[in-house]
Amino acid sequence: MIMKNNFPGTLFFVGAIILSVLFFAPAKRCQGCFAVVVGKDASTDGGVIIAHNEDDNHPQVVNHYKVPRKKHASGEKVTLRNGGELEQVEETWSYIWSEMPGMLFSDGYVNEWGVSIISDMCPSKEDKPELTDGGIGYMLRRLVAQRAKTSRKGVLLAGELVERFGYIYSGRTYIICDPDEGWLFHVVKGKHWLARRVPDNEVAMIANTYTTHSVDLSDKDNFLASDDIIEYAILRGWYNPQKDGPFDFAGVYADPESAAKLSNQGRQWSGMRYVATEAIPLRPELPFSVVPKHKLGVTDVMRIMRDHYEGTELQSPSGTANPHQSSGTICNDRTQTSIVIQLRKGMPLDIGVVYWACLASPCVSTYIPFYFGIADFPAGYCSRSQQPSEDFYKTKVDSPFRVDPFDAFWTFSSFREKIDKVYRDKITGVRTLSGEVENRALSLQKPLEKTAVELYKKDKTAAMQLLSNYSKGIYLSALEVMNKTFPAE
Repeated sequence: MIMKNNFPGTLFFVGAIILSVLFFAPAKRCQGCFAVVVGKDASTDGGVIIAHNEDDNHPQVVNHYKVPRKKHASGEKVTLRNGGELEQVEETWSYIWSEMPGMLFSDGYVNEWGVSIISDMCPSKEDKPELTDGGIGYMLRRLVAQRAKTSRKGVLLAGELVERFGYIYSGRTYIICDPDEGWLFHVVKGKHWLARRVPDNEVAMIANTYTTHSVDLSDKDNFLASDDIIEYAILRGWYNPQKDGPFDFAGVYADPESAAKLSNQGRQWSGMRYVATEAIPLRPELPFSVVPKHKLGVTDVMRIMRDHYEGTELQSPSGTANPHQSSGTICNDRTQTSIVIQLRKGMPLDIGVVYWACLASPCVSTYIPFYFGIADFPAGYCSRSQQPSEDFYKTKVDSPFRVDPFDAFWTFSSFREKIDKVYRDKITGVRTLSGEVENRALSLQKPLEKTAVELYKKDKTAAMQLLSNYSKGIYLSALEVMNKTFPAE
């Protein structure tokens, strides 16, 4: 493949051939987030699709790494952030890591088996948590990525870690998926948790409150939980079986204020309106998942992740003005990164797992596909592993716009800041150009993967270089969109 290195200029690619973390103390917590899980029988490609908008207050930076497999010495220990220790395994798996330095709960992972893990903050009512050796928080998702070969094993591992150490934050839902299954792992501060599997033919969405209501703990195929999840609620006076009827996990354990927030109900409801066969009323208790009116592909999920309540009673009165001025939308000005991950079998997972990564708010940005088997991300996807200061952040995003292929996060973030000031005038053109790039990527995906699979049998390195060049070409095309929108002075 031929790539042009000069910029600006024509950067479209040719044809179909086409690490340890530094923290500031105290670490910050994520402020929002939204996720979608598409069951394998509800997707157009026959594998689970997972999507996530990571929402956090500025200043932030997002780095991307490809971490290789690693052998570990006998007797080696893993030290948790608050001092707890556990035994290291003989070998940890390779994984893609989306890092937000200084944030305890914002990183995302997908490993070589397709096990993916991200999370949404879901506050609980727990006020007397049990913690051992300082508890566990930040390392929970990394340990799942390093050790689990299936999402079910990831759920069980997360449950074991929570019961051993206790969870340090009020509550959270970890979305743990693989090519066969998608799970929502609800954890409560302390040592209690419950997980529910997304039905294969359905689609689940979650904002920032627990979504599992009805529970059947005898159904181990679809529900897993700490042994005393019901007994503990009875002990605390949160649940009375005779008075309250069937156990409602979210109703019993969720923080009432968070559960009642319109922004949480509204985002889940607004996302579901794209896929539900019949209109769903906006109400406090929305369905855990729905059977979609048609199978969903990557483009369908991207549309959901860009939602601002368009065409609903919750849409901002300003109409076509900047929707990021309104709070509580799926896509907003605090979305630091958005991902859509295809988890497909039937081909080598190096090719079947595709990580579509978008930096900044997805409505003004472009989803760029990265295959799991790539050696690493383009150089521009990693900067200092350190949370930026407020002054540094403002300097980067407020400066005159300039495309820099070696500084991806700041290029996309600065572009978002510029677009937000002229959203009404620019967004249609941006969406048209960005849509062309994404559509080109999708149209080339199948023929390119067919070639890559055949090549993979003979020369794995060459196959992955082909796909890496494809990703780099799309990345440069996304930069070209921004350059056309705000030409360098």
